[in-house]
Amino acid sequence: MIQVKKSEQSTLLLTPSSPTDVCENWFSADFWHQQNKVYAQKTGRASTWFFEHHGLKAVIRHYWRGGLVGKIVTDQYFNLGLKKSRVYQEFALLAHLSEQGFNVPKPIAAQFIPSGLIYRGDIITQAIEGAQSVLDILQSRSLTQIEIEQVAHGIAKFHNEGVFHADLNINNILFDHQGEVYLIDFDRGQLKTPAHDWQHANMTRLQRSFNKQQAKHPVFYWQHSDWQTLHSHYLCAIKKA
Repeated sequence: MIQVKKSEQSTLLLTPSSPTDVCENWFSADFWHQQNKVYAQKTGRASTWFFEHHGLKAVIRHYWRGGLVGKIVTDQYFNLGLKKSRVYQEFALLAHLSEQGFNVPKPIAAQFIPSGLIYRGDIITQAIEGAQSVLDILQSRSLTQIEIEQVAHGIAKFHNEGVFHADLNINNILFDHQGEVYLIDFDRGQLKTPAHDWQHANMTRLQRSFNKQQAKHPVFYWQHSDWQTLHSHYLCAIKKA
């Protein structure tokens, strides 16, 4: 159940298990830097900050636009109301998936900041312990056959339950410290009726991600035969829609 907490400047989204001291300051990296609680940062198109507070390790992510639009309007979205915002929809989806036992980051809090016709937003999720993305791993070693199978079966589990990931790429597939596969970044994700068309498109997007990163990095431990193995395991695990 999503809990909504309104203030003058923003609306906070919480779950029943969210820390009781969550406030607007939690979404500011400077707030955590001033307390020396930031322990990592990941840079890129959308930077993320990792902080630790009373034993909770969490990640802050601001909502940034991508593509050509993002070069003009960096972080503003048309305001159609809280429940139609990308902030609310991702937070609600993560809460649902987490409750259903899927390997996704547990949602902690989110912030919806309206300003007339536009809004901005942020989300905080629990950090995945010992997380390494498939992209990070492939720059230092190959995936084992067991790991390839785990990735394939992990994606198939989401697809079998109608979980659509809008940006399925190898930076959003993680292994935790116990070797479990997680999917992260469910912005624009949806629950759909399982169907071959969108599932196939999702896997095609993932294949492009492997190919793109292989062309980008001079050292990259991935071969076409690895993709064939992954896709074969996926097809064996996917239910026929």
